Parts: sequence; C-alpha cells; structure tokens
Amino acid sequence: MTHTRLLPIAALLAAATMSAPCAAQYTWIGADGVKQYSDQPPPASIPASRILHGTADAPADAQPAEPASGPTDESPATTRKPMTLAEQNAAFNKRRAEQAEKERKAAEQARMEREKSANCERARTYRNTLASGQRIMMTNRDGERSYLSDEQRTQELHDVSQILAKCR
Repeated sequence: MTHTRLLPIAALLAAATMSAPCAAQYTWIGADGVKQYSDQPPPASIPASRILHGTADAPADAQPAEPASGPTDESPATTRKPMTLAEQNAAFNKRRAEQAEKERKAAEQARMEREKSANCERARTYRNTLASGQRIMMTNRDGERSYLSDEQRTQELHDVSQILAKCR
C-alpha cells in the first residue's frame, strides 16, 4: 500500500476513535433537581427513574441503589401525596384571592396616603391664610356673613397647627 491510500484509512480510524467518548455520556437528575452530565456513570444513590441517558452502558456497580436518605418506610407526615387537579385549582384560586386582597389593600393604602397628603396641603394653605392677617369671611348657621374675630383666628391657628403636627 502506498502512503496516499493509508491516509484516508488513518483519518477514518481517528474519527471513529474520537467519537467514542461522545457515545459514552451519562445524563441524570441529581438530588438537588439539576440535570447532570458526565462521562462517568451516576452515583449509586441516584434512582433508575432519574437516569436519563447512559444506563445501558453503565457498569454493574453503578446500578441504582436505595437512596442515601434512609429507609423507604417513611411516616405519612413526611410523605407528600401528589395534589389532585381539584386541589391544585383550589390552591391556585386561594393564592389568586390572597394576591387580589393584597393588591386591594395596597391600593386602599395608596388612596389614603394621597388623601392625607391633599388634606395636609389644604391645612398648610389655610394656616398661611390665617397667618397673613387678611380678613376671613365665614357663613354662620343662619346663612349670614361674618368675619373671624382675633380670638377665633387664634383658635383656628391652634387647631390647624395640631392637624399639621400629624402630617409630618
């Protein structure tokens, strides 16, 4: 054989040997729920149901064993039965109602804050008007006009100051 004929055969053999490690890959879901990839078989503690690829090529010592967490006779309190569709729906509706209630309370709180802010601004404006000394007209119970006296102005200033103290 000549060198030119050996070259394609050598290239074919090299390609075949390089692809062998790719075929011996293992894939499984780890104990933490993350998909694992390796060229080594999964640990013995991984159950067969969690091995996704490579079980046929796994050596005999890598066959799934009992989980490392302990015996399988768990108490009913620690075993969780899968939820039925009705239970899942009820749980979803409960979470949705709780979220809607939380959003309603947040909107109510925001509305109350806006009202308080507007009331505080009105009180500041009224205090400035009272402090300016200009005459302030009011309407009494009989519908007649009257002006604030100095005593009434002082009392109004005191009342508005107390309201504004709560605004801070």
